[in-house]
Amino acid sequence: METHNNFDQGFVFAGKAKTFSLIAIVIGIICVAFGLYTHTERTFDNLLLMGYYFTCVCLAGLFFCAVQYVAQAGWSASLIRIPQAFAKTLPYAAVVLVLIVIAGLSLTHKVINEEGKEVVAPYLYKLWAIKGVEVKGSETYDAIIAGKHSFLNIPFFLGRLIGFLGIYSIFGYLLVKYSKNEDEIGGMSNYEKSFKMACIFLVILGFTSPIFAFDTIMSLEAHWFSTMFGWYNFAAMWVSGLATITLVLILLRQAGYFSWITQDHLHNLGQLIFGFSIFWTYVWFAQFLLIYYANLPEEAVYFYKRWEPEFKPWFWLNIIINFGTPVLLLMSRDAKRLTSRLKYVCIVLLLGHWLDYYMMIMPGTVGGEGRDFGIIEIGTAIGFGGLFVFGMLASLSRFKYLVPKNHPFLQESLHHHI
Repeated sequence: METHNNFDQGFVFAGKAKTFSLIAIVIGIICVAFGLYTHTERTFDNLLLMGYYFTCVCLAGLFFCAVQYVAQAGWSASLIRIPQAFAKTLPYAAVVLVLIVIAGLSLTHKVINEEGKEVVAPYLYKLWAIKGVEVKGSETYDAIIAGKHSFLNIPFFLGRLIGFLGIYSIFGYLLVKYSKNEDEIGGMSNYEKSFKMACIFLVILGFTSPIFAFDTIMSLEAHWFSTMFGWYNFAAMWVSGLATITLVLILLRQAGYFSWITQDHLHNLGQLIFGFSIFWTYVWFAQFLLIYYANLPEEAVYFYKRWEPEFKPWFWLNIIINFGTPVLLLMSRDAKRLTSRLKYVCIVLLLGHWLDYYMMIMPGTVGGEGRDFGIIEIGTAIGFGGLFVFGMLASLSRFKYLVPKNHPFLQESLHHHI
């Protein structure tokens, strides 16, 4: 095969990609600094949004690698370096997210609570992290939050967050390490280690990812809860991760890398994007429908906030983009094999799931101020986009080869045809 000539190829992180990513980071820093000076709370919410999104995309890359090992999938072996680069970036994303959360919990400001009293509250998680919320007789006492205080308290919250992200990062490090050893040593021993580590990781992720979503996002509105929220977030994470993996692969292929990737590989990725977009829609609709028809005040309040005039158009646009785009543009077999269309769908879905996370966070935190979409939102997104690109491409450049030469299923991947 002609593609064999490219197997010694490595990725060089230089030129426009490096320059533009650094420029994007600088733009992000400037916009965040401006936001912290003018609209501090809104800026913290945008930092949390993008920190969480950044982490979820990297975690999705690790999840992709683990699934391929556990399923003993052959088709993906020749493109596995891209999700492995995501996994290598995960520790840095985790550090950024933890720093944002710690800063949001540590820095305080004066707010008017639901009873009309002026109280001092942190910029993030103000419903449960405010001082005295669990103490009867305190001006900030909340009976509902007090009942959850054994779980929602700052030391335990930060311990869970750091613990989960630390465990995920360790598994990402091990899977990448074994893959590199596989190239250098050969044989099946490192592949077998990867298989075992992937099995353990998937079990741990299955139990902890809903709690990670409950903590990081759902606890922003601590009076409300949904047992489906964790899987709703997991679906969003997986679809946005798949879209990012596919988009990066297409762009690198157009830049002259990964020349062995065929339309058959892209077709498989398109199938995954299409299928799990439907799954995301199912969970979104099921959560909405159950709460809408039950119409219990303590549950309906979540959607009531999102049906306020300033958010209702975004609420419906969310489902239109994230469901309508893949259904209309990726339904047929041929559509999944069109590089230009797949690239367009990936970009739209990445924007769509940014809106999805935006709707999870803003209505319950800054409320009506969240409708003031502008330089803070755009600049923060650009900055984190540059940070992700820089970290991911720098990680990719540290692989000696872009193809795992001694992967046991490499030949199956190179001859993949459907």
